[in-house]
Amino acid sequence: MPKNSVVGINMQRVLVTGADGFIGKNLLLHFAEMDNVECISFTRENNLDDLLNSLAGVDWIIHLAGINRPKSTDEFIKGNIGLTEAICNLVKASGRIIPIVFASSIQVNLHNDYGRSKLAAEEALLSLYQETDNPVYIFRLPNVFGKFSRPNYNSVVATFCHNIARNLPIQINDPAVVISLVYIDDLVESFKELLFKGHNHDCFVEVSPSYEMTVGDLAKQLKQFKNSRDDLVLGTVGKGLIRALYSTYLSYLPPESFLYPLKQFRDERGLFVEMLKTTVCGQFSFFSAHPGVTRGGHYHHTKTEKFLIIKGKARFRFRHMATGEYYELDISGDTSQIVETAPGWTHDVTNISNEELICMLWANEIFDQEKPDTFPYPVNYKA
Repeated sequence: MPKNSVVGINMQRVLVTGADGFIGKNLLLHFAEMDNVECISFTRENNLDDLLNSLAGVDWIIHLAGINRPKSTDEFIKGNIGLTEAICNLVKASGRIIPIVFASSIQVNLHNDYGRSKLAAEEALLSLYQETDNPVYIFRLPNVFGKFSRPNYNSVVATFCHNIARNLPIQINDPAVVISLVYIDDLVESFKELLFKGHNHDCFVEVSPSYEMTVGDLAKQLKQFKNSRDDLVLGTVGKGLIRALYSTYLSYLPPESFLYPLKQFRDERGLFVEMLKTTVCGQFSFFSAHPGVTRGGHYHHTKTEKFLIIKGKARFRFRHMATGEYYELDISGDTSQIVETAPGWTHDVTNISNEELICMLWANEIFDQEKPDTFPYPVNYKA
């Protein structure tokens, strides 16, 4: 794949523990896009001898490995405390400075076995720092969500996305419970910033942005994503938390659900299809017209539209509803030009070619059957 590099940064050799986990898979995919990062993976398939060999020449350690769904409490001790202590001991024995990034959890503040094991791991890292000045960067992570997360495991977002996308039930014990959320791409960017931009040394690092949302609102939002295939209405999926949740939801679609149908409206003039409606930016559609066919012939008080001819040749005609002023223009699909309608002008479009006309249409508002703001009036009326 094409690769990018950070200007002025030499090759970084990074050991990633837990490389086959949710965060690890995303991190390695990002690093694979860069030509000045070499990753060494450490997974459950490896042992401490592998860990010792992997440390040779490593510039950073990103320690993601851990146990959060053990069969017994002993697994917490071995997976969360024991491995971290082994890493600290090996770094200390190497006599080298190898910064360590550690994925901890906000559950260190809770009185449960998982939180206590993560807290003990943090203490081992802080001891290493105090004894050797070896930098450690501890991320106390909330619920991290995004693509590749395993449903029915440790992320409510992953579970909800997986089930809702497949028409499976979801369980909500208390919809008012507030959860803290961090998007996987934001977390990866925080890791990359440490490696390539440095950090004013503070052992505890926060990911920005972070979000809060109730479990009930999370379920409602994900169901709206699913319903958008039927009502075609999408919210503000281009920024912030909703952008991240929408991307995550789509990543859980089974491949057979990548395709979904749209309603087609056919008559003697041609075809009309609505593609997408947005809560803040109107709606998108397209229509076709047979040779010689005229469509439109109406005006709007407030609604505005943009037309883009994709195929064929069209004649747009306009007449001012107050003054009778007339205007027309011809547009070919060979030239990408927008024709914009203005309120108070009645307008129509005619296919003046010998082939089918195909036109993309955007309106600044979703069509409302009760208040359509669309009034039939022929362009060729006598002023």
